[in-house]
Amino acid sequence: MSGPRPVVLSGPSGAGKSTLMKRLLKDHEGVFGFSVSHTTRKPRPGEEDGKDYHFTTKEAMQEGIDKGEFIENAEFSGNMYGTSKSAIEDVQAQNLICILDVDIQGVKKIKETDLNPIYISIQPPSMEILEKRLRDRQTETEESLQKRLEAARIDMELSNEPGVFDVVIINDDLDKAYEELKDILNDEIKKVQEAKS
Repeated sequence: MSGPRPVVLSGPSGAGKSTLMKRLLKDHEGVFGFSVSHTTRKPRPGEEDGKDYHFTTKEAMQEGIDKGEFIENAEFSGNMYGTSKSAIEDVQAQNLICILDVDIQGVKKIKETDLNPIYISIQPPSMEILEKRLRDRQTETEESLQKRLEAARIDMELSNEPGVFDVVIINDDLDKAYEELKDILNDEIKKVQEAKS
């Protein structure tokens, strides 16, 4: 795969990945592209097929996985999630930095490929703050909330293992976390902007 180096953004649900990503895309129009993941879960209110996710069936997704069409995939809360090779190539073909939003399982699978991305982990300051953020969303049942918190505990532990991530950003202050993220990606952003000028 040619084009700018992709960016793998990981971290537990509620750490602020989506918020940081949306801000990055808004502030650097024409620099980043979002790799649209596939999922078998039902769309949430306001989510669009092909924009937020490629919503699909378990059968269709499993078939793609079996054919080797996915760079990573995982199952969470009974739903499948994954990133297809074509989703990344679509972004790189436009000379954009492809952003991949994946969980810790996905990070480990991508490490086995030749993608060579920049690995960034976004972490909450604490489990307590994470739980408050997730409860404030009011999108989860108590059972699914507990599953997300358990996944977050594992994620937080694994993100501290040496060599898993190039950098770990603790999101206790959104503006500060955003500046850290921009600093890390500055070289890649400049390359894309220079190629376009």
